[in-house]
Formats: sequence, C-alpha cells, structure tokens
Amino acid sequence: MAAGSFRRSIASQLSKVLDLPPENLIKSISAVPVSKKRHVADFQLSIASIIENSSSDGLAQDLHLQAQQLAERLKCDSVVSEISAGPGTVNFTINRELLAKTVLQQVWKNGSEYGVKSELFSTVPRQKAVIEFSSPNIAKKFHIGHLRSTIVGNFIANLKVALGHEVVRINYLGDWGMQFGLLGVGFQSFGSKEKLKSSPLQHLFEVYVQINKAAEDENTKKLAKDFFRKLEEHDEQTLSIWKLFRDLSIEEYIRIYKRLGVHFDEYSGESFYQEKAREVLKMLEDKGLLQKTIKGTGIVDLSEKKDLSTVSTVMRSDGTSLYITRDLAAAIDRMNKHSWDTMIYVTDKSQSNHFQHLFQILKLMGYDWAERCQHVSFGLVQGMKTRRGEVIFLEDVLNEVRSRMLENMTSTKTTKEVQDPVETAEKVGLAALIIQDFRGLLSSDYQFSWDRALQSRGDTGVFLQYTHARLHSLEQMHGNAELTDVNVACLQEPDAISVLQHLLRYDEVLYRSSQDLQPKHIVSYLLTLRDWTAP
Repeated sequence: MAAGSFRRSIASQLSKVLDLPPENLIKSISAVPVSKKRHVADFQLSIASIIENSSSDGLAQDLHLQAQQLAERLKCDSVVSEISAGPGTVNFTINRELLAKTVLQQVWKNGSEYGVKSELFSTVPRQKAVIEFSSPNIAKKFHIGHLRSTIVGNFIANLKVALGHEVVRINYLGDWGMQFGLLGVGFQSFGSKEKLKSSPLQHLFEVYVQINKAAEDENTKKLAKDFFRKLEEHDEQTLSIWKLFRDLSIEEYIRIYKRLGVHFDEYSGESFYQEKAREVLKMLEDKGLLQKTIKGTGIVDLSEKKDLSTVSTVMRSDGTSLYITRDLAAAIDRMNKHSWDTMIYVTDKSQSNHFQHLFQILKLMGYDWAERCQHVSFGLVQGMKTRRGEVIFLEDVLNEVRSRMLENMTSTKTTKEVQDPVETAEKVGLAALIIQDFRGLLSSDYQFSWDRALQSRGDTGVFLQYTHARLHSLEQMHGNAELTDVNVACLQEPDAISVLQHLLRYDEVLYRSSQDLQPKHIVSYLLTLRDWTAP
C-alpha cells in the first residue's frame, strides 16, 4: 500500500526523536483529506494521539507549541520534502514525483485489493463471522426495513470478505407461528396451486389478507388453531402444505435477491428451532433462571439487583416458546455448527431492546461468547412508495427503480445507446437506491425521495455510475497496458496531486468502515473521488 510505505518512513524518523517504537506511531499518522479551497499536506501526526503513548511530561503542554517543537526537530529527506506545524499536528508533504510514482504503481499492482493489504489491518486477526440479515416473514409484507436489512447486511458481508474474513450469510425467515395456521386454512378456502407456483409471495400474501378478514369468525379461528396444532405435532399432510409454502417462497426470494446481487449460504428460520427452544427452556429452568409469573408465563430476571425491575418473557402460559426463546436456540446452534468469532444481526433499531435481552440471557446462561454478538441497527425510511401505492414486496421496489430510471434515460438527450437499456437502468437505479441509503449514519431515519435518488448530478448513485462509466471509457480508449515507465512530471498540477492524495486515504477509509461497520465512510470517499475526476 502506497500510504503504508510513506507512513513507515515518517514513523521511522519520529521514533528516533520521540524514542517510541515505530509500530506505536503508525496509526497516529493519517492522510490529510483533500480540499478544493486550499493546498494541504499529505500526512499529519496528531500530537494528542501520541501523548497517551509517551512518558514525557513535556508533551503534555500546549499542543500547538508541542507540534512546533517537534516539527523543528524533524528533517526532510528523500521521502518527505516539507514538514510544518499545524494546530496540534505535524504535517508532512511527500516528494511530489515519488508520490505520483508510488501511488500509481501500487494501484496497478494491487488492483481490486488496493487498500486491503495495508498495514492498518496487519494486527486485525482473520475471523469467521456469521451475519443474519434480510429475514422477511413469509406471506407478510416485505416492508422497507427488510430492504435496508438486505443491503446493509450485504455490505457488511462483502466488506468482511474483501478484508479476508470468512463469512456465513444467514437469512432467518419468519416461517412459523399462528399466521401459518391462518394461511393453511386460508389456502384451503382461497388458494390456487397455479397462482402459488407462478407467484408464491404475491399469492400467499393475497390469501393471508383474505383469511385475516374472515378471522373474526370463531369457527375460522378454531380451524386456524387446529391447523397450527397439527403443524406443531408434525402431521404429515399439514407439514407438506407448510413445506410447499416455504420452498416456493425461498425459490422466489433467491430469484429476486439475485437482481440485487445478494446471496445467502443458509435459509434458516424459526421453524428450525421449535424443539431446540424447548431445550433452552429446560436449560433456563435447570440453571435457576426461569421464573413463573402468577399468570404462568416464564420470565428471566435481567435486573442488576434481581428485583424483577427488568425482565424478559421467554415462555407463554401454555408452555410454548416465544421469538426470543427461538433466537436463543438459534444462537447456541450456530456456535455449535459454525464456531464463529463474531455474530452480527442486522435489523431496524426498534429491535435494539430485544437483542440487548438476548445477549444478556446468553451471558446469564454461561455463554461468554455472547460478548462477541453484535446488533447493527438502522433507522426508519419514510416515503418509499411505488406509483401504485404502498411498497409490499421487494420486487415492487426493484421494478419501480428500473422503470423510473429507464424513463430518465429515455428523456435525457445525452444518454448514449446501450446494448441492454433495461439491465442498465436496473443496475444504475439500484446504485442510486443504495447510495442514497448509505450516505448517512445507519441509525438515522430519513425521508426517501425518488426524484432526489435518481438525479443525474450531485451526490447520487446515478452520477457516481456515470463517472465510473466515463473513466472506464477513457481506459478503453487509451488502453490499460502495464505501467512500466511513468512520466510523473505530467502529474504535478494541483488537481492531479489532489487525486493522488485522495487515493492515499483509501486504506484509512476501509479501516474505519471495518471498525464501525458504517458504509457512509466509503460512500463519502467515492463521492469526493468523483468530484475530483468528473468534468
């Protein structure tokens, strides 16, 4: 990594002056963000960051004065051409020809792995991560939260794979519960095997809506309870109907996820953990953690003082399990099956309390690995509707974005002819959707706007894709032969230097995203790169 060799060179000189090991200084030396308003140095050392690592009392004085004093003790060399002091920082400017040559050679050498091989990741152990995301409920609305979970979970999985980690992607379906009693009865009354095979998600939803209208009738309620009871008793005929619903739905999900560029290693679900949930309740009872209320429900006391001020309900009064009980069983099963180092759940922030309870109960059960479980939460999206109204299924969103993008392409005079305009519209539209979602903190709510997301200028996925296509076209026109002898004298104008400086920062951006799992750092980096390369 280009930035790495420069950081090491700066750290080597600093270590002699500060009497600190170079490796202790590497992460305190960062590339300076580029600016269109002023010239900036290439790297800076934060004085505050090394005070913690230094035993010298003198460094605890005024940071600006410390920066000046340190800058005076350092010398320029064949790598660093200029050293200056800023407000609490020491700034380093790299020899301009060396900067251009080193960055270009490194980009060419590493290709798609540029930034990944940085020494910033050298101390990060390669791990196995289980990531649960998307997780829609069969026969219910595929709401916008599931879309966010899908693209956020996919980003985290892709990032971890790119950085050399092993990832298991799990889609934990809502495939059990009383709604399947209603669905089974509803299908007997309103279902069509032909419609089920041709459009399972749509048809099951339609059946579910119809049977819910009839569910106020006591006879319908009784039939639904009987159907679900048979399901829990593993009645062969009832189970075969449920399995048909599930299998056809998964086939449809796989087809739709493919359009998003998303895949899963496992399609799991609540149905897998019915028996194991009973085992969990037995374990809680054996450990003295399961308490009964007056109404007969099972609870676990999570309060520090054990005064029942904070409890989690894990069992119904009839002795059956709840969602959290099945989640406990799933977590334990996944550790036994995958021996993971970290497990990440990607859901909206309304479930934060649920996961807090889940991790607490696992700890009380004696599973220390609960500390390695993480809930990545995201905010709500308002205003995403198709022209036909409310979003129900993921495919509605994909069709809408493709349709709108195709209209925009057709009406824009500058649009060039492409081989497959429909496929192009879908890919560019999806980029627009994802970039709009990833621009801010994941935990933030935001108001969705089709017009804003699909704009061809500004901080949008459309403009980002346009810039990428333009750069790719330039590469095709001028060739992309191996860089053996670069005339770096041609890359000394301010704009060229700014692009090179920005490329220096990429490994830091990747590292930051890998630490907090926020895509906004990478999106912001790409939008800035586009600013420097777009006409």
